[in-house]
Amino acid sequence: MNIKPFAVEEWMNEYEVGALYNIAETCVDSVSLDELFELTGENKEDFLKDFCAQRLTYGDIWGSKALRSGISKLYHTIKADEVVLTHGAAGANHHVFCSLISAGDRVVSIMPTYQQLYSIPEAIGADVAIMHLKQENDYLPDLNELKSLVTPETKMICINNPNNPTGALMSKELLGSIVEIARGVGAYILCDEVYRHLTQEDEWCESIVDLYEKGISVSSMSKVFSLAGLRMGWIATHDEAARKAFLSHRDYNLISCGMFDDAIASIALRHSDVMLKRNQRIVRENLAILDDWIKGNPHFFYTKPKAGTTALVYYDFDIPSYEFCKRMYHETGAFVTPGDCFEQPHSMRVGYACDVNTLRDGLAAVTKFAATL
Repeated sequence: MNIKPFAVEEWMNEYEVGALYNIAETCVDSVSLDELFELTGENKEDFLKDFCAQRLTYGDIWGSKALRSGISKLYHTIKADEVVLTHGAAGANHHVFCSLISAGDRVVSIMPTYQQLYSIPEAIGADVAIMHLKQENDYLPDLNELKSLVTPETKMICINNPNNPTGALMSKELLGSIVEIARGVGAYILCDEVYRHLTQEDEWCESIVDLYEKGISVSSMSKVFSLAGLRMGWIATHDEAARKAFLSHRDYNLISCGMFDDAIASIALRHSDVMLKRNQRIVRENLAILDDWIKGNPHFFYTKPKAGTTALVYYDFDIPSYEFCKRMYHETGAFVTPGDCFEQPHSMRVGYACDVNTLRDGLAAVTKFAATL
C-alpha cells in the first residue's frame, strides 16, 4: 500500500545517532540489564543460568502468563487473556488498523499526535477526518468538533493519552464524554497510551479500556519502563470480536514475540511499582528543569505538559522548524524534533526524560543557538 513518509521517524533515523545532546528522545532514560536487575532485586545469575539452558523455540505463542498477567495489572478491569502481544506499540497500532479497518471506513483521528494514528488508516483507504487540537484549549479535544466529525458510519475514533508531542492529559470526565460519542454510533476507540502513568501528579491515569467496552488500549515496554530495546508491546481490549481479529491477523505477521523479550519484560512488570517510581521521579524533576528554562528564555513558549515525556515548544524566530533544527544540530550538537513533523510550524518537540546532564547541556546549546538568530 502507498503510505506517506513517517516524518518523525525519518528525522530520528537520520540524525539521532550523531547527536551530541539528544533531547529528542521520548523514552524515559533507558536502563541496562544490569540496572534492571539492580532496581528490581532479581538475581541476574540465576535468571541467566535458567534462560541460557532453554532452547530458543517460538516460546509461548500468545506470551507467557507472567507477562500477560503483569500487563493486566496496569489496568483496573483487563484480564490476562484480554492482552494481545505485539512488536512494540508501533506494531500494535499497525496491527489494530490492519485488523479492523477497511477501505471506505470512517475513522476520526487527532492532530498533533503520532503519525500512525492517521496515516495508516488513510493508506488503507479509510475516510479519515482530522480533529485539530488547539493550544488555546490546552491541546484537549473539543467535544463539539468531535461530534461534528463522528457520523453514524464511523468505525473508529483514535486518540492519544497522554498526548505526544504536547503532554496534554485527558481527564476521566473528558474520556467519558468521548466514550458516549463513540457508543452512540457503535465505534471503537483506539487510545495510544504509551506514556500512561508518567504523570506530574500522584494520580491514577485512566485507560480507555476501563471506561468503554469497545475501547482498545495500545502500549509497550519502551517509554514508561525504559526498555525500548525489547520491542515488546501489546493491545488490550474487552471486545471479543476485536481480539479474535487481532489473533487471526497475528498469525500472518507476528506468530510470537521473542522469548528473551518476554522474560525480561516479565521481570520489569513484576516490579512495576519500582520502575514507575523511578520514572515518575525523572519526568517530574526534569520537567521542572525545562520549565525553568522556558521562563528564562523569552523567545520560547509552551503549554506545560501534564504527563508524558515530551513538550511542544514554540519559538518566535522567523525560520521554518526543519531549518531551525538542522542548523542547531550542525552548529551545536543539540538534537530536537521539528514541529513540522507533527504539522506544527515554528516549534520543536523536546524530550525531557533523558539523563539530567544531557537535558541541561542540550537546553544550554539551544540557548546558545538562539543567540545567533
